[in-house]
Amino acid sequence: MANESSLDALFGAMADPTRRAVVARLVEGPAAVKELHAPHDIALPTFLRHLKVLEASGLVRSEKAGRVRVVHLEAAALSAAEGWLRDQRRMWERRLDRLEAVVAELSERTDDGG
Repeated sequence: MANESSLDALFGAMADPTRRAVVARLVEGPAAVKELHAPHDIALPTFLRHLKVLEASGLVRSEKAGRVRVVHLEAAALSAAEGWLRDQRRMWERRLDRLEAVVAELSERTDDGG
């Protein structure tokens, strides 16, 4: 399980729609910064700051290939988030199951006149 500060960085990075769009594109495979920047109507320096946030969170890594910087998705970071979300879902499902049991019990009591 990822530590809390790495999850904070990961969810903070994913809080921005531009960064989510970059991650969604990188699911298809690595891409050059120029390709990732193209669909966004923001200045390149601003876009590069978004990439730095994604790199700092561990969601992506970049490497220079000649004159081109290529960005890759880091699946391990997504797995950490998935694990945390899965744990949260299990906890809430258990709580809702217990609540459902209490409601059913109370409903039976009122149906029985008790």
